[in-house]
Amino acid sequence: MELKYAFFPGCSLHASAEEYRMSCDRISEVLGIDLVELDDWNCCSSIDAVYAYNPEFSIFLSARNLSIAEKMGMDLVTLCSACFFTLSRANRLLSEDKRLRNNVDKALKSIGLKYDGKVKVRHYLDVLINDVGLSRVSENVKSPLKGLKVASYYGCLLIRPPEITGFDDPEHPRSMDDIVRALGADSVDYIDRIRCCGASLMVTKENVAMEMTKNILLNAKDAGADCIITPCPMCHFNLDARQHDIESRYGVEINLPVLYFTQLIGLAYSLEPEKLGLNRNCVSVEDLLKKLKST
Repeated sequence: MELKYAFFPGCSLHASAEEYRMSCDRISEVLGIDLVELDDWNCCSSIDAVYAYNPEFSIFLSARNLSIAEKMGMDLVTLCSACFFTLSRANRLLSEDKRLRNNVDKALKSIGLKYDGKVKVRHYLDVLINDVGLSRVSENVKSPLKGLKVASYYGCLLIRPPEITGFDDPEHPRSMDDIVRALGADSVDYIDRIRCCGASLMVTKENVAMEMTKNILLNAKDAGADCIITPCPMCHFNLDARQHDIESRYGVEINLPVLYFTQLIGLAYSLEPEKLGLNRNCVSVEDLLKKLKST
């Protein structure tokens, strides 16, 4: 059975989060998921500065993507939590605000497009849990991740606010934890799993963001995690790419690999690490791979 969706990659997956797309493509092949990329998509406008400067312009950028997806007649799926939130927010606002809807309709008409509000925006994680199902995720496991302790980091935009996101509990999410267990690994509980990592504060309030990210990493490590998984490119960048800077600034040793949840699934499916983009991760995964080989 093949599952087919319109796919919005977003900007990160073509640059800093290329490994996220690589690993998603590989596990989608195994699971029979067909992601059809939107033709001529544009940035979803997830950058806060765009919405703060001109909210209507921000919504229009999202609406253009939604209108393209609507013509494809499929649910619109994305990997990026920020894109998921931004597109979902635009979809909701367009259904509730008649003035905004009229203005966006005029803008879309000027470029030969229209949007009737028929698209459902979904995160890839939602697809795995509710369309593919945990049993199918589990039955494709070739190398059970037995003995591996995994800390799932959900962050903000995947699960909140629930009236916009909606597929997981905003206070006690379990989707990634359920997948971790389906892969044969142990799910680690720790205090920061839904707290903000600081995200774009790295630009304006670096000290604040570094402290927030440090706490997440250290609390996950203290809880016994061998690695962290995340569904968000912005969170991944802070937790992975900034980890060495955090160690230097605070005089701590963390050395905690940060994977996209799709990379973890790929390891359980015995897919080659390089095809999952694990060689692109900033914190080395070599010790993690050695541990998996020894179990």
